[in-house]
Amino acid sequence: MKQKRLSDWLKSRMGFITMLVLLVWAKTQMANIMDFKLYEGASFVQWITMVINPIPIAFLTIGLALYFKSPKLFYPISLILYIANLALIQLNVIYYREFTDFMSVSVMLGYDKVNQGLGASGFALSNIHDIFFWLDLVIFIGLFLFKKLKLNTQAVSRLKAFSVTSFSLLACMTVLMVSEMERPQLITRQFDSKMLVKYLGIDVYTAFDAVRARNVSELKNSAKSSDIDKVREYINEHNVPASAEYKGIAKGRNVFVIHLESTQQFSLDLKINDQEVTPFLNSVYHSKDTIGFDNFFNQVGQGKTSDAENMLETSTFGLPQGSLFATQGSNHTFQAMPSILKQEQGYSSAVFHGNNASFWNRNNVYKNMGYQYFFDASYFDTSGDKATGYGLKDKLLFADSVPYLERLQQPFYAKYITVTNHFPFTLDDEDKDPNFQTSDSGSKVVDGYFESNRYMDESINEFFEYLKKSGLYDNSIVVLYGDHYGISNSENKSLAPVLGKDPDNWTANDNTQLQRVPFMIHIPGYQKGHINHTYGGEIDVMPTLLHLLGVEDTKKYVQLGQDLLSNKRTQVVAMRDGDFVTPEYSYVNSVIYDNKIDKAIEEPSQELKAQIEKDKEIAHKQLSMSDSINQKDLLRFYTPEGFKPVEAKDYNYSNGLEKLKELEKQRGDNSRDLYTINGNKSTKSLYETDAPQYGTPRSNSSRIQQVNPDQGDGTESHESIQPNP
Repeated sequence: MKQKRLSDWLKSRMGFITMLVLLVWAKTQMANIMDFKLYEGASFVQWITMVINPIPIAFLTIGLALYFKSPKLFYPISLILYIANLALIQLNVIYYREFTDFMSVSVMLGYDKVNQGLGASGFALSNIHDIFFWLDLVIFIGLFLFKKLKLNTQAVSRLKAFSVTSFSLLACMTVLMVSEMERPQLITRQFDSKMLVKYLGIDVYTAFDAVRARNVSELKNSAKSSDIDKVREYINEHNVPASAEYKGIAKGRNVFVIHLESTQQFSLDLKINDQEVTPFLNSVYHSKDTIGFDNFFNQVGQGKTSDAENMLETSTFGLPQGSLFATQGSNHTFQAMPSILKQEQGYSSAVFHGNNASFWNRNNVYKNMGYQYFFDASYFDTSGDKATGYGLKDKLLFADSVPYLERLQQPFYAKYITVTNHFPFTLDDEDKDPNFQTSDSGSKVVDGYFESNRYMDESINEFFEYLKKSGLYDNSIVVLYGDHYGISNSENKSLAPVLGKDPDNWTANDNTQLQRVPFMIHIPGYQKGHINHTYGGEIDVMPTLLHLLGVEDTKKYVQLGQDLLSNKRTQVVAMRDGDFVTPEYSYVNSVIYDNKIDKAIEEPSQELKAQIEKDKEIAHKQLSMSDSINQKDLLRFYTPEGFKPVEAKDYNYSNGLEKLKELEKQRGDNSRDLYTINGNKSTKSLYETDAPQYGTPRSNSSRIQQVNPDQGDGTESHESIQPNP
């Protein structure tokens, strides 16, 4: 009897819709497991959302057919909606197999670009299990044609159809709420398409991406070519020339940019229990070959790491809300460091990062920036305990990058993005330095932070040693920078005693002052190292580096920052929220603070008010110029003389090593990669690491030697450069 009832129910319209929904759910799970591999490394909440999220959205879409009473409309419409769901899954599966990412709406609309980007037919990217995406549809059509499946003439009531829609929407909102609870700002930041699909499903990801694409399109459509003239006028007024003392001193050298994840300036030279937290970084910072900065601020917004990258590569800010990389990066016009150095001085370029290529939409953004190679997680072994939730551990990233690095044609611009020093700073016991005793602040976040700082420090020490042994060191410069804060404001009162501060007297300005992050430019053989006290930020890195590398005419490029080594620069550091910092004052939440005495000025003079308004105008003008450039994609209207706009279709990040080997073969005796220079022998054996994942147990004696990269003993002092006037 029960079997007959179930059979009768399945023949009903509601049963038919439910069957289609369950088929969508099953095929989604098949794709999640076999193609997207989303369950690997997923959290408990992500497991729950991935199991649930296909059901409500499938009921919401396919259930629309319930509103049609005629069977000649109900069945075709339900099947069309079902096919649309299947097509979305199949398209993403095919695309993912080539690009390890999900299709954006802009990619779907630009099929010609997709076809060029795939570089192979959809058939070649198909797998045998793809048959199961469509097999049931063939069966359905056959059953209908041979009248084995009869049309049910009994329509569902409008109230019941509306109930299905309402409950589906409620379920979708519940999944969204749970997702936002575990991943705050999941929608607004849109930092990872893979994460959005894990929580919300392909359909919802596509819907949100469509809204985003529309908003971006509206802003772009509102732009006029004359808008760039205002930007160029601003650049002409605010550009500062290179200092004769520093201009071109690193010309022709390889450039290593090491992204120090979540590292704040206070970690440098900090001792806990009479031990330095970052002994090697300290030695680099105080080296005679390093120009270091102690008043260098992060200026990120919601885009966090991606904002920092954008500022360093383009000298423009991130967006007021969300991430430029995530929301606009797929089709954005950049004038970025990789393309400028390639066209000005013949540099090759690469990024090494042990996370998914889609995180922060890097796999698309880097193409638009002109990066030639991107070695993401797919190039490394991230199995077992080799990776954290944010990618390959730092020691392994540096060590395992050697087979790719040694094949890059010199000079090159290579960026390393570290991840181990990332919130919540829970380092595996095997990776901890047994000789380092961290703080006892009462906050697991603060105490863990210094342990992961130490690990990052050790990984960079190992990389420097390799650079010296391989011969790359003497012909390179190494730029190290912190991308954003590590300890959030909510933990700063626990941090205060560690820094010798009174937590009861902690102010908003103390939070702002802790936004300092390390920035140092290490130039082997320079021997004029010093600590520069000028106030600046991430927006200023690009013009500084270009001048050091001998790029003559930087004024033609759209850069909002100013050379940190120029005595003509303006020392107003704009924060993304509109606050700002100067050597004398800070403007935080509409309160003026005197930085010399670290106190709020309750009754500022008229003269001070006027100065603050002037500085506020400088900061806000810089931010508004950046927003105009990026929100409207104004650089598409302006091409500097001698600069060729970047074509994303020219770049494909698959098979990077094979492409490097082929280029090496083509160049023959003229090849300038390290592998060729080393007599066609790998330098991998020169790399030494104590990473336990390689089976090398750590000894109880400290491996880190506090030795300056320029072979000094790390104890000498340097005359500091005073703030620029």
